[in-house]
Amino acid sequence: MAQPVRTRFAPSPTGSLHVGSIRTALFAWLVARHSNGQFILRIEDTDRARHVEAAENHIIESLKALGLDYDEGPDVGGPFAPYRQSERLEIYQRWAKKLIDAGRAYADPYTPEQVDAFREQAHARKQPFLFRNHRPDDLPKWGGTTPLRFKSEPKAYHWHDEVMGDLQAGPEVIDDFIIIKSDGYPTYNFAHIVDDAEMEVSYIIRGQEFIASLPNYLNAYEALELTPPLMATMPHVLGADGTKKLSKRDGAKDVLEYIKDGYIPDALVNFIASLGWNDGTEQEVFSREELINKFSLARVGRSGARFDERRLLWMNGQYIRQLSLDQLAEKVKDFWPAEAAESTADYRKQVLALIQERLKYFGELPELTRFFFTDLPINPKLWQDHPQLQKLTSPELKQFLEQSRNNLEQSDFNVGDLTERLNGLLGQTQQKPVVLFSLIRIATTQAPASPGLADTLATLGKTTSLRRLDDMIKSL
Repeated sequence: MAQPVRTRFAPSPTGSLHVGSIRTALFAWLVARHSNGQFILRIEDTDRARHVEAAENHIIESLKALGLDYDEGPDVGGPFAPYRQSERLEIYQRWAKKLIDAGRAYADPYTPEQVDAFREQAHARKQPFLFRNHRPDDLPKWGGTTPLRFKSEPKAYHWHDEVMGDLQAGPEVIDDFIIIKSDGYPTYNFAHIVDDAEMEVSYIIRGQEFIASLPNYLNAYEALELTPPLMATMPHVLGADGTKKLSKRDGAKDVLEYIKDGYIPDALVNFIASLGWNDGTEQEVFSREELINKFSLARVGRSGARFDERRLLWMNGQYIRQLSLDQLAEKVKDFWPAEAAESTADYRKQVLALIQERLKYFGELPELTRFFFTDLPINPKLWQDHPQLQKLTSPELKQFLEQSRNNLEQSDFNVGDLTERLNGLLGQTQQKPVVLFSLIRIATTQAPASPGLADTLATLGKTTSLRRLDDMIKSL
Protein backbone atom coordinates (compact mmCIF):
# COMPACT_ATOMS: atom_id res chain seq x y z
CA MET A 1 0.00 0.00 0.00
CA ALA A 2 1.40 3.38 -1.04
CA GLN A 3 2.45 5.74 1.73
CA PRO A 4 0.13 8.77 2.04
CA VAL A 5 1.68 11.93 0.60
CA ARG A 6 2.80 14.20 3.42
CA THR A 7 4.96 17.24 2.70
CA ARG A 8 6.27 19.94 4.98
CA PHE A 9 7.55 23.49 4.98
CA ALA A 10 10.06 23.90 7.79
CA PRO A 11 11.47 27.44 7.91
CA SER A 12 13.74 28.91 10.56
CA PRO A 13 12.24 32.03 12.18
CA THR A 14 15.32 34.19 11.66
CA GLY A 15 13.83 36.93 9.45
CA SER A 16 11.44 37.55 6.59
CA LEU A 17 10.80 34.85 4.01
CA HIS A 18 12.65 35.25 0.73
CA VAL A 19 11.26 34.18 -2.63
CA GLY A 20 13.21 30.92 -2.66
CA SER A 21 11.67 29.86 0.65
CA ILE A 22 8.18 30.79 -0.50
CA ARG A 23 8.67 28.76 -3.68
CA THR A 24 9.75 25.76 -1.61
CA ALA A 25 6.60 26.12 0.50
CA LEU A 26 4.43 26.47 -2.61
CA PHE A 27 5.88 23.41 -4.33
CA ALA A 28 5.45 21.33 -1.16
CA TRP A 29 1.85 22.58 -0.89
CA LEU A 30 1.15 21.75 -4.55
CA VAL A 31 2.57 18.22 -4.20
CA ALA A 32 0.32 17.63 -1.17
CA ARG A 33 -2.81 19.12 -2.72
CA HIS A 34 -2.26 17.35 -6.07
CA SER A 35 -2.26 13.99 -4.26
CA ASN A 36 -4.95 14.81 -1.68
CA GLY A 37 -2.23 14.54 0.95
CA GLN A 38 -1.29 16.65 3.96
CA PHE A 39 0.86 19.78 4.10
CA ILE A 40 2.64 20.52 7.40
CA LEU A 41 4.13 23.73 8.78
CA ARG A 42 6.99 23.06 11.19
CA ILE A 43 8.95 25.87 12.82
CA GLU A 44 12.65 24.99 13.09
CA ASP A 45 13.62 27.38 15.88
CA THR A 46 16.65 25.64 17.41
CA ASP A 47 19.14 28.33 16.35
CA ARG A 48 18.44 30.48 19.39
CA ALA A 49 21.21 32.97 18.63
CA ARG A 50 19.53 33.99 15.35
CA HIS A 51 15.93 33.55 16.49
CA VAL A 52 13.64 36.52 15.75
CA GLU A 53 10.56 36.59 17.95
CA ALA A 54 8.22 38.11 15.35
CA ALA A 55 9.41 35.90 12.50
CA GLU A 56 7.06 32.99 13.24
CA ASN A 57 4.00 35.20 12.96
CA HIS A 58 5.43 36.64 9.77
CA ILE A 59 5.83 33.14 8.30
CA ILE A 60 2.25 32.24 9.20
CA GLU A 61 0.89 35.53 7.83
CA SER A 62 2.81 35.04 4.58
CA LEU A 63 1.45 31.54 4.00
CA LYS A 64 -2.09 32.62 4.82
CA ALA A 65 -1.81 35.71 2.58
CA LEU A 66 -0.95 33.43 -0.34
CA GLY A 67 -3.67 30.94 0.54
CA LEU A 68 -1.18 28.14 1.28
CA ASP A 69 -3.26 26.45 3.95
CA TYR A 70 -1.58 23.79 6.07
CA ASP A 71 -3.24 20.78 7.70
CA GLU A 72 -0.91 20.64 10.71
CA GLY A 73 1.18 23.33 12.35
CA PRO A 74 2.03 25.28 15.51
CA ASP A 75 -1.19 27.32 15.46
CA VAL A 76 -3.56 24.57 14.26
CA GLY A 77 -2.17 21.51 16.05
CA GLY A 78 -2.17 18.00 14.67
CA PRO A 79 -1.42 14.38 15.56
CA PHE A 80 2.34 14.93 15.75
CA ALA A 81 2.37 18.10 17.87
CA PRO A 82 4.26 20.07 18.97
CA TYR A 83 5.30 21.63 15.65
CA ARG A 84 7.97 23.94 17.07
CA GLN A 85 11.33 22.26 17.43
CA SER A 86 12.08 24.19 20.63
CA GLU A 87 9.16 22.31 22.20
CA ARG A 88 10.43 18.87 21.07
CA LEU A 89 13.72 18.67 22.98
CA GLU A 90 12.77 15.48 24.86
CA ILE A 91 12.09 13.76 21.53
CA TYR A 92 15.58 14.63 20.25
CA GLN A 93 17.16 13.44 23.48
CA ARG A 94 15.39 10.10 23.06
CA TRP A 95 16.65 9.66 19.49
CA ALA A 96 20.15 10.81 20.46
CA LYS A 97 20.22 8.09 23.13
CA LYS A 98 19.57 5.52 20.39
CA LEU A 99 22.73 6.65 18.64
CA ILE A 100 24.72 6.71 21.89
CA ASP A 101 23.57 3.19 22.81
CA ALA A 102 24.50 1.96 19.32
CA GLY A 103 27.97 3.50 19.61
CA ARG A 104 27.16 6.03 16.88
CA ALA A 105 27.43 9.25 18.93
CA TYR A 106 30.01 10.67 21.28
CA ALA A 107 30.83 13.79 23.25
CA ASP A 108 32.97 16.29 21.39
CA PRO A 109 36.22 16.39 23.43
CA TYR A 110 37.63 19.54 21.86
CA THR A 111 37.20 23.22 22.53
CA PRO A 112 36.10 25.48 19.66
CA GLU A 113 39.64 26.85 19.55
CA GLN A 114 41.07 23.36 19.06
CA VAL A 115 38.61 22.64 16.25
CA ASP A 116 39.60 25.93 14.58
CA ALA A 117 43.25 24.87 14.81
CA PHE A 118 42.46 21.54 13.12
CA ARG A 119 40.64 23.45 10.38
CA GLU A 120 43.61 25.78 9.83
CA GLN A 121 45.98 22.80 9.63
CA ALA A 122 43.84 21.22 6.91
CA HIS A 123 43.70 24.53 5.06
CA ALA A 124 47.50 24.88 5.23
CA ARG A 125 47.82 21.40 3.72
CA LYS A 126 45.24 22.32 1.08
CA GLN A 127 43.01 19.53 2.29
CA PRO A 128 39.31 19.58 3.22
CA PHE A 129 38.72 19.68 6.96
CA LEU A 130 37.04 16.54 8.28
CA PHE A 131 36.36 16.21 11.99
CA ARG A 132 36.43 12.43 11.77
CA ASN A 133 40.17 12.61 11.07
CA HIS A 134 40.54 13.89 14.65
CA ARG A 135 38.04 11.52 16.25
CA PRO A 136 39.49 10.09 19.51
CA ASP A 137 40.06 6.36 19.73
CA ASP A 138 38.15 6.10 23.00
CA LEU A 139 34.85 7.87 22.42
CA PRO A 140 34.05 10.17 25.37
CA LYS A 141 30.73 9.68 27.12
CA TRP A 142 28.26 12.50 26.81
CA GLY A 143 27.11 14.34 29.90
CA GLY A 144 24.83 16.85 28.18
CA THR A 145 26.99 19.94 28.66
CA THR A 146 29.21 19.53 25.58
CA PRO A 147 28.28 19.05 21.94
CA LEU A 148 27.19 15.55 20.95
CA ARG A 149 28.62 14.36 17.64
CA PHE A 150 27.42 11.70 15.24
CA LYS A 151 29.98 8.96 14.61
CA SER A 152 29.93 8.58 10.86
CA GLU A 153 30.76 5.45 8.91
CA PRO A 154 32.07 6.79 5.58
CA LYS A 155 30.87 5.07 2.42
CA ALA A 156 29.82 5.97 -1.11
CA TYR A 157 26.18 6.82 -1.79
CA HIS A 158 23.95 6.77 -4.84
CA TRP A 159 20.49 8.27 -4.52
CA HIS A 160 17.66 9.59 -6.64
CA ASP A 161 16.45 13.16 -6.41
CA GLU A 162 12.94 13.85 -7.76
CA VAL A 163 14.23 17.00 -9.48
CA MET A 164 17.98 16.56 -9.95
CA GLY A 165 17.85 12.89 -10.99
CA ASP A 166 20.42 10.26 -9.98
CA LEU A 167 23.18 11.62 -7.76
CA GLN A 168 26.22 10.16 -6.05
CA ALA A 169 28.95 11.06 -3.59
CA GLY A 170 32.08 9.32 -2.33
CA PRO A 171 33.02 8.49 1.27
CA GLU A 172 35.37 11.47 1.44
CA VAL A 173 32.45 13.86 2.10
CA ILE A 174 31.05 11.94 5.08
CA ASP A 175 31.94 13.49 8.44
CA ASP A 176 31.15 13.52 12.15
CA PHE A 177 28.67 16.35 12.58
CA ILE A 178 27.18 17.83 15.74
CA ILE A 179 23.69 16.53 16.52
CA ILE A 180 23.08 18.17 19.92
CA LYS A 181 24.71 21.51 20.77
CA SER A 182 26.09 22.41 24.18
CA ASP A 183 22.91 24.44 24.90
CA GLY A 184 20.83 21.26 24.61
CA TYR A 185 19.24 22.19 21.28
CA PRO A 186 19.63 19.90 18.27
CA THR A 187 21.21 20.98 15.01
CA TYR A 188 19.21 21.07 11.78
CA ASN A 189 21.23 18.11 10.51
CA PHE A 190 19.78 15.90 13.24
CA ALA A 191 16.43 17.45 14.15
CA HIS A 192 14.92 17.45 10.66
CA ILE A 193 15.67 13.73 10.26
CA VAL A 194 13.97 12.94 13.57
CA ASP A 195 10.98 15.20 12.90
CA ASP A 196 10.39 13.94 9.37
CA ALA A 197 10.42 10.38 10.67
CA GLU A 198 8.09 11.16 13.59
CA MET A 199 5.72 13.20 11.40
CA GLU A 200 5.69 10.53 8.65
CA VAL A 201 6.82 12.98 5.99
CA SER A 202 6.95 11.33 2.56
CA TYR A 203 8.64 14.12 0.55
CA ILE A 204 11.41 16.50 1.59
CA ILE A 205 11.40 19.51 -0.74
CA ARG A 206 14.15 22.01 0.02
CA GLY A 207 16.74 24.31 -1.49
CA GLN A 208 19.91 23.52 -3.37
CA GLU A 209 22.11 24.64 -0.48
CA PHE A 210 21.38 21.35 1.35
CA ILE A 211 22.39 18.96 -1.43
CA ALA A 212 26.05 18.78 -0.35
CA SER A 213 24.94 17.54 3.09
CA LEU A 214 22.77 14.70 1.74
CA PRO A 215 25.47 12.00 2.11
CA ASN A 216 25.81 12.86 5.81
CA TYR A 217 22.03 12.72 6.20
CA LEU A 218 21.90 9.33 4.46
CA ASN A 219 24.59 8.07 6.81
CA ALA A 220 22.50 9.21 9.78
CA TYR A 221 19.32 7.62 8.37
CA GLU A 222 21.15 4.30 8.26
CA ALA A 223 22.44 4.68 11.80
CA LEU A 224 18.89 5.42 13.01
CA GLU A 225 17.51 2.52 10.92
CA LEU A 226 15.18 4.87 9.04
CA THR A 227 14.08 4.84 5.41
CA PRO A 228 14.64 8.33 3.98
CA PRO A 229 11.67 10.16 2.47
CA LEU A 230 11.74 11.03 -1.22
CA MET A 231 14.07 13.96 -1.83
CA ALA A 232 13.42 16.90 -4.17
CA THR A 233 16.03 19.65 -4.47
CA MET A 234 14.97 23.10 -5.68
CA PRO A 235 17.53 25.01 -7.79
CA HIS A 236 18.24 28.59 -6.76
CA VAL A 237 16.01 31.47 -7.73
CA LEU A 238 18.34 33.83 -9.58
CA GLY A 239 18.40 37.59 -9.95
CA ALA A 240 17.07 39.25 -13.10
CA ASP A 241 20.41 38.91 -14.91
CA GLY A 242 20.45 35.17 -14.25
CA THR A 243 24.03 35.13 -12.95
CA LYS A 244 23.66 34.89 -9.17
CA LYS A 245 21.27 33.85 -6.44
CA LEU A 246 18.46 36.33 -5.88
CA SER A 247 18.93 38.71 -2.96
CA LYS A 248 17.16 41.75 -1.55
CA ARG A 249 19.76 43.88 -3.34
CA ASP A 250 18.19 42.68 -6.60
CA GLY A 251 14.91 44.34 -5.61
CA ALA A 252 13.02 41.23 -4.49
CA LYS A 253 10.63 42.08 -1.70
CA ASP A 254 9.06 40.18 1.13
CA VAL A 255 5.82 38.49 0.07
CA LEU A 256 3.77 40.60 2.50
CA GLU A 257 5.23 43.74 0.90
CA TYR A 258 3.90 42.58 -2.45
CA ILE A 259 0.47 42.03 -0.89
CA LYS A 260 0.64 45.45 0.75
CA ASP A 261 1.53 47.02 -2.60
CA GLY A 262 -1.57 45.53 -4.14
CA TYR A 263 -0.49 42.34 -5.86
CA ILE A 264 -3.17 39.67 -6.14
CA PRO A 265 -2.27 36.52 -4.12
CA ASP A 266 -3.30 34.19 -6.96
CA ALA A 267 -1.03 36.10 -9.33
CA LEU A 268 1.89 35.81 -6.90
CA VAL A 269 1.24 32.07 -6.53
CA ASN A 270 1.09 31.68 -10.33
CA PHE A 271 4.30 33.68 -10.81
CA ILE A 272 6.24 31.87 -8.08
CA ALA A 273 5.07 28.49 -9.38
CA SER A 274 6.47 29.39 -12.79
CA LEU A 275 9.95 29.96 -11.35
CA GLY A 276 11.45 26.72 -12.57
CA TRP A 277 8.24 24.82 -13.34
CA ASN A 278 6.05 24.58 -16.43
CA ASP A 279 3.45 22.12 -17.64
CA GLY A 280 5.12 21.54 -21.00
CA THR A 281 2.84 23.96 -22.86
CA GLU A 282 2.96 27.67 -23.74
CA GLN A 283 0.36 28.48 -21.07
CA GLU A 284 1.54 31.10 -18.56
CA VAL A 285 -1.55 32.08 -16.58
CA PHE A 286 -2.99 29.28 -14.43
CA SER A 287 -5.83 29.25 -11.97
CA ARG A 288 -5.01 27.80 -8.56
CA GLU A 289 -7.02 24.69 -9.46
CA GLU A 290 -5.04 24.26 -12.69
CA LEU A 291 -1.76 24.52 -10.80
CA ILE A 292 -2.87 21.84 -8.34
CA ASN A 293 -4.07 19.53 -11.11
CA LYS A 294 -1.05 19.97 -13.38
CA PHE A 295 1.82 20.27 -10.91
CA SER A 296 4.50 17.61 -10.95
CA LEU A 297 8.04 17.61 -9.56
CA ALA A 298 9.06 15.90 -12.82
CA ARG A 299 8.39 19.22 -14.60
CA VAL A 300 10.66 21.25 -12.30
CA GLY A 301 13.84 22.31 -14.09
CA ARG A 302 17.30 21.52 -12.78
CA SER A 303 18.79 24.94 -13.49
CA GLY A 304 18.16 28.21 -11.68
CA ALA A 305 15.06 30.28 -12.50
CA ARG A 306 15.32 34.04 -13.14
CA PHE A 307 13.20 36.35 -11.01
CA ASP A 308 11.88 38.88 -13.52
CA GLU A 309 9.80 41.55 -11.78
CA ARG A 310 8.55 42.87 -15.12
CA ARG A 311 6.99 39.49 -15.77
CA LEU A 312 5.38 39.57 -12.31
CA LEU A 313 3.88 42.98 -13.15
CA TRP A 314 2.60 41.62 -16.45
CA MET A 315 1.09 38.56 -14.79
CA ASN A 316 -0.56 40.58 -12.03
CA GLY A 317 -2.04 42.82 -14.72
CA GLN A 318 -3.51 39.73 -16.39
CA TYR A 319 -5.26 38.81 -13.16
CA ILE A 320 -6.54 42.37 -12.68
CA ARG A 321 -8.12 42.28 -16.14
CA GLN A 322 -9.91 39.04 -15.29
CA LEU A 323 -11.79 40.77 -12.45
CA SER A 324 -15.27 42.16 -12.90
CA LEU A 325 -15.62 45.87 -12.23
CA ASP A 326 -17.41 45.13 -8.95
CA GLN A 327 -14.64 42.73 -7.86
CA LEU A 328 -11.97 45.27 -8.75
CA ALA A 329 -13.80 48.06 -6.89
CA GLU A 330 -13.86 45.90 -3.76
CA LYS A 331 -10.17 44.98 -3.96
CA VAL A 332 -8.92 48.56 -4.49
CA LYS A 333 -11.11 50.24 -1.89
CA ASP A 334 -8.10 50.93 0.38
CA PHE A 335 -5.80 52.09 -2.45
CA TRP A 336 -7.55 55.22 -3.73
CA PRO A 337 -5.79 58.59 -3.38
CA ALA A 338 -7.00 60.68 -0.45
CA GLU A 339 -8.60 63.12 -2.89
CA ALA A 340 -11.07 60.41 -3.97
CA ALA A 341 -12.76 60.37 -0.55
CA GLU A 342 -15.36 62.96 -1.53
CA SER A 343 -16.33 61.24 -4.80
CA THR A 344 -19.21 58.84 -5.27
CA ALA A 345 -18.81 55.09 -5.63
CA ASP A 346 -20.28 55.31 -9.13
CA TYR A 347 -17.73 57.91 -10.20
CA ARG A 348 -14.84 55.83 -8.80
CA LYS A 349 -16.16 52.81 -10.67
CA GLN A 350 -16.30 54.90 -13.85
CA VAL A 351 -12.65 55.81 -13.33
CA LEU A 352 -11.76 52.16 -12.67
CA ALA A 353 -13.38 51.12 -15.94
CA LEU A 354 -11.02 53.50 -17.74
CA ILE A 355 -7.78 52.41 -16.08
CA GLN A 356 -8.36 48.67 -15.53
CA GLU A 357 -6.49 47.80 -18.74
CA ARG A 358 -3.45 49.78 -17.62
CA LEU A 359 -3.41 48.90 -13.92
CA LYS A 360 -0.55 46.53 -13.08
CA TYR A 361 -0.91 46.52 -9.27
CA PHE A 362 -3.30 48.30 -6.93
CA GLY A 363 -0.59 50.42 -5.35
CA GLU A 364 -0.23 52.50 -8.50
CA LEU A 365 -3.90 53.52 -8.40
CA PRO A 366 -3.21 56.97 -6.85
CA GLU A 367 -0.63 57.80 -9.51
CA LEU A 368 -2.95 56.74 -12.32
CA THR A 369 -6.13 58.40 -11.03
CA ARG A 370 -5.38 61.42 -8.82
CA PHE A 371 -6.13 63.90 -11.61
CA PHE A 372 -9.68 62.56 -11.82
CA PHE A 373 -10.35 63.87 -8.31
CA THR A 374 -8.36 67.09 -8.02
CA ASP A 375 -6.63 69.76 -10.09
CA LEU A 376 -2.92 68.99 -10.16
CA PRO A 377 -0.39 71.86 -10.30
CA ILE A 378 0.56 72.91 -13.80
CA ASN A 379 3.84 71.19 -14.63
CA PRO A 380 5.78 72.79 -17.53
CA LYS A 381 8.20 69.82 -17.65
CA LEU A 382 5.42 67.68 -19.10
CA TRP A 383 5.50 69.58 -22.40
CA GLN A 384 9.06 70.84 -22.19
CA ASP A 385 10.34 67.22 -22.02
CA HIS A 386 7.87 65.89 -24.60
CA PRO A 387 9.78 64.96 -27.80
CA GLN A 388 7.22 66.68 -30.08
CA LEU A 389 5.77 69.45 -27.93
CA GLN A 390 9.20 70.80 -26.96
CA LYS A 391 9.64 71.87 -30.61
CA LEU A 392 6.71 74.32 -30.36
CA THR A 393 6.77 77.85 -28.96
CA SER A 394 4.50 78.95 -26.15
CA PRO A 395 2.33 81.06 -28.56
CA GLU A 396 1.90 77.97 -30.77
CA LEU A 397 0.93 75.80 -27.82
CA LYS A 398 -1.49 78.48 -26.63
CA GLN A 399 -3.05 78.79 -30.09
CA PHE A 400 -3.67 75.06 -30.38
CA LEU A 401 -5.21 74.95 -26.90
CA GLU A 402 -7.50 77.91 -27.63
CA GLN A 403 -8.73 76.25 -30.85
CA SER A 404 -9.33 73.04 -28.96
CA ARG A 405 -11.10 74.76 -26.06
CA ASN A 406 -13.46 76.67 -28.36
CA ASN A 407 -14.35 73.54 -30.28
CA LEU A 408 -14.83 71.35 -27.20
CA GLU A 409 -17.03 73.98 -25.58
CA GLN A 410 -19.68 73.08 -28.17
CA SER A 411 -19.66 69.40 -27.15
CA ASP A 412 -22.10 67.70 -24.81
CA PHE A 413 -19.06 65.64 -23.65
CA ASN A 414 -20.28 62.20 -24.55
CA VAL A 415 -17.48 59.94 -25.78
CA GLY A 416 -18.79 59.70 -29.34
CA ASP A 417 -19.08 63.46 -29.85
CA LEU A 418 -15.72 64.11 -28.19
CA THR A 419 -14.04 61.54 -30.45
CA GLU A 420 -15.52 63.19 -33.53
CA ARG A 421 -14.49 66.69 -32.43
CA LEU A 422 -10.97 65.65 -31.49
CA ASN A 423 -10.48 64.05 -34.89
CA GLY A 424 -11.86 67.20 -36.51
CA LEU A 425 -9.36 69.30 -34.59
CA LEU A 426 -6.51 67.39 -36.20
CA GLY A 427 -7.64 68.76 -39.54
CA GLN A 428 -8.17 72.29 -38.23
CA THR A 429 -4.75 72.52 -36.61
CA GLN A 430 -2.89 70.40 -39.17
CA GLN A 431 -1.26 68.54 -36.29
CA LYS A 432 -0.69 64.85 -35.61
CA PRO A 433 -2.38 63.12 -32.62
CA VAL A 434 1.00 62.76 -30.89
CA VAL A 435 1.14 66.59 -30.78
CA LEU A 436 -2.42 67.83 -30.34
CA PHE A 437 -3.83 65.01 -28.23
CA SER A 438 -0.74 65.00 -26.00
CA LEU A 439 -1.14 68.75 -25.47
CA ILE A 440 -4.83 68.48 -24.56
CA ARG A 441 -4.11 65.51 -22.30
CA ILE A 442 -1.39 67.38 -20.44
CA ALA A 443 -3.58 70.46 -20.08
CA THR A 444 -6.53 68.52 -18.65
CA THR A 445 -4.69 65.98 -16.48
CA GLN A 446 -1.19 67.35 -15.69
CA ALA A 447 -0.14 63.70 -15.76
CA PRO A 448 2.46 61.95 -17.94
CA ALA A 449 -0.12 59.40 -19.14
CA SER A 450 -3.85 58.80 -19.09
CA PRO A 451 -6.49 56.52 -20.63
CA GLY A 452 -7.98 57.34 -24.04
CA LEU A 453 -8.41 61.10 -24.40
CA ALA A 454 -12.12 61.13 -25.27
CA ASP A 455 -12.89 58.75 -22.39
CA THR A 456 -10.79 60.82 -19.98
CA LEU A 457 -12.50 64.10 -20.96
CA ALA A 458 -15.95 62.52 -20.73
CA THR A 459 -15.20 61.23 -17.24
CA LEU A 460 -13.73 64.53 -16.06
CA GLY A 461 -16.78 66.31 -17.40
CA LYS A 462 -17.22 69.52 -19.34
CA THR A 463 -16.83 72.01 -16.49
CA THR A 464 -13.57 70.51 -15.16
CA SER A 465 -12.07 69.96 -18.61
CA LEU A 466 -12.74 73.51 -19.85
CA ARG A 467 -11.52 75.04 -16.58
CA ARG A 468 -8.24 73.14 -16.80
CA LEU A 469 -7.80 74.15 -20.44
CA ASP A 470 -8.32 77.80 -19.41
CA ASP A 471 -5.77 77.48 -16.60
CA MET A 472 -3.19 76.04 -18.98
CA ILE A 473 -3.84 78.75 -21.56
CA LYS A 474 -3.34 81.42 -18.89
CA SER A 475 -0.08 79.80 -17.77
CA LEU A 476 1.27 79.99 -21.31
